[in-house]
Amino acid sequence: MLTIENLSASYRGVTVVSGVSFTVPPCGTLALLGTNGAGKSTLIKALLGLGPEVRGVVRFDRRDITDWPTDRRIRLGIGYVPEGRRVFPGLSVAENLDVAALGPPARARQALERVLALFPQLLELAAVRAWRLSGGQQQMLAIGRALMGSPRLLLLDEPTLGLAPRLADAVFAALAEIAAAGTALVIAEEHAARAQTLCTAAITLTPCKGTPIMLNPIQRTVPS
Repeated sequence: MLTIENLSASYRGVTVVSGVSFTVPPCGTLALLGTNGAGKSTLIKALLGLGPEVRGVVRFDRRDITDWPTDRRIRLGIGYVPEGRRVFPGLSVAENLDVAALGPPARARQALERVLALFPQLLELAAVRAWRLSGGQQQMLAIGRALMGSPRLLLLDEPTLGLAPRLADAVFAALAEIAAAGTALVIAEEHAARAQTLCTAAITLTPCKGTPIMLNPIQRTVPS
C-alpha cells in the first residue's frame, strides 16, 4: 500500500530524515519510534506532503505521489491525525466531523456511522464546541475527523501525547479496532512498549547523522 524509497526530508537545507526505505502492506501497522527531535513528525509530514523538502520516492497504491499536493493525497485515501490534535476549537464536534467528510452523502453517512460506533461519546458531545472537550475527547475527535475521509492508510503523529495512561490505552484500543477493520496505520510514538501492543513492525529513528534507518520486526511473546 505504501512504499518509501531512500527518502530524505529537510527544512531550508537542513536534513532531518535521511535514507529511509520501507513498505507498509494493506492492513499493516508500522510504528515510528524515537525520542523528541529524532524526525518522527517530519517523516509523517513528508508522507502527506506537508512542509519538508523531500528527496526520494513515495508510492501509495503503486502510484508515485512524491510531488502530489496534500489534498490530492488525502482524496486518494491517506488520513492524518496531527500532533497536538489540532481540532477546530470554535466548531462543534458535529461540525468538526462534517467539514472533513469526502465524497457523496452516502459515503459521508457511512463514515460518520463508523466514527460514532468507534467513539460513541462523540454523539453525546455533538453540539459541544471542541475547545470545551478534554484532551482525551479531543483526541477521539481528531481521529474521528481523519476517518471521515474513509482513509485506507491513517498517519498518526504522537496520538497519546499528553494523555493519562488510561486514556492512552483507550486510544490504542480504538486504533486496534481501526486496524482490524482494514485500515493500515503508521504511528509516530515515543513509547515503544505501547506501540508494541499494536504494531507488527517498527522503525527506530535517531537524530539524523546521514545513516539509513533500519526497519525491524517487532517480536511478540505468544502464550503457549
